[in-house]
Amino acid sequence: MANTQFVVNALRFDAYKGFMFRLLINGNVVAGVSKVSPLIRKTDFVKHREGGDQSSSRLTPGISNFEPLTIERGVTHDKDFEEWAKLVWNLEGQTAMSLANFRKNLTLVLLNDQGSVAKAYNLYRCWVSEYQALGELDSNTASVVIEKITIQYEGFERDEDIVEPKEY
Repeated sequence: MANTQFVVNALRFDAYKGFMFRLLINGNVVAGVSKVSPLIRKTDFVKHREGGDQSSSRLTPGISNFEPLTIERGVTHDKDFEEWAKLVWNLEGQTAMSLANFRKNLTLVLLNDQGSVAKAYNLYRCWVSEYQALGELDSNTASVVIEKITIQYEGFERDEDIVEPKEY
């Protein structure tokens, strides 16, 4: 049940930091995630005119779409991203090898400076549309090798059960 109380923290005027977050896949924390693209929903509009009004047209909401989500993390021996991506493609050319498992639910959690959960968003029916096994390799840098997946999903919503944490 969603929390319908609205309480304003009069002491908080600092915005949450963009580097304090966690990503969960089917309820399990994904280790090493360093970057997540923005959550974006776009709604197309339908333009129409009424027969008696020649001066202007009207706009009504059309189909809503969700922009793909890109997730980056440092390369380790963890094969979770690779195994998930294999559920829609493999070397034998079979697609959607596991119709029961290729879609997963994600939760993106925003933390405050104390590490407490401040907000969370649930993403539904996610699947991997792009998998990058290795990022750019350059012997002239001291950077981390990045693994990246692009996720398609069918909707997101804010978890209303998460209330603003008490700050000390």
